Amino acid sequence: MQHLDPESLSLLALGEELGDDAAEHVRSCPGCAAEYSSLRRAVVAAKPGPAAILESPGPQVWAGIHSALGLSSAVAADPLGSPTSSGSGRQSSPPQPQSPTGTVTALPSGEAGSGRKPDRSGGSGWLRRPGVWLAAAAATALLAAGVFWSVQQNQPVVTPLAQAELAPVDQHSATGSARVVEAKDGQRTLEVRVDKNEARGYQEVWLIAPDLTRLVSLGVMTSESGTFPVPAGLDLAEYPIVDVSDEPVDGNPAHSSVSIVRGILAS
Repeated sequence: MQHLDPESLSLLALGEELGDDAAEHVRSCPGCAAEYSSLRRAVVAAKPGPAAILESPGPQVWAGIHSALGLSSAVAADPLGSPTSSGSGRQSSPPQPQSPTGTVTALPSGEAGSGRKPDRSGGSGWLRRPGVWLAAAAATALLAAGVFWSVQQNQPVVTPLAQAELAPVDQHSATGSARVVEAKDGQRTLEVRVDKNEARGYQEVWLIAPDLTRLVSLGVMTSESGTFPVPAGLDLAEYPIVDVSDEPVDGNPAHSSVSIVRGILAS
């Protein structure tokens, strides 16, 4: 299954059910799992606790949410704007602070007459507007997912130098795949994946010549996948066979002659 798109990850983070396939992919894909966790933290952080006391945000916050969600002009006004005074239809002016000498000190023009103050009463302010909270959480999640998707889209596509399908050998039933990739510094790496571990001892990864008389051990694979540096100067054309063996814990570095899966690298 391919990576989940930003919208699906955002919906999952918001608690939507997208089916078993999507949930299973998030559990098995480290990249999508990390992004889901990040989005989920953003959603959880947006939910106020019973004792939460938050400052009312400025009008630019709603303007940003309104723009990000593409809402209609009918809801363009800041929903957290201070209500008008009853009966007068005009906003009440805050009292002017007094200087030490008793004279009135004018507020800066940007604050005078604004009537805005933090809503700590639990009335009609930010904490009492679940729709605003949901919109803010959705905007945060979608923005984070968009950044993640953009980064993934801009990452260069890795073209393997060679790859192989790994088939079971003898009594085994495991299957897998292998590929060789090259970094910018020229270091080659063999990436191996086997769908299950059938080793009675431990799994060891080898590159073997076609005549089966020459072989190079790349290392031990302790799980169902592993990444192994290919020795510099090793000609893959001379060692094209990828082999995962079942090795007993006997201290003998030679191949046990018990292969679990095997395949031939092809460009």
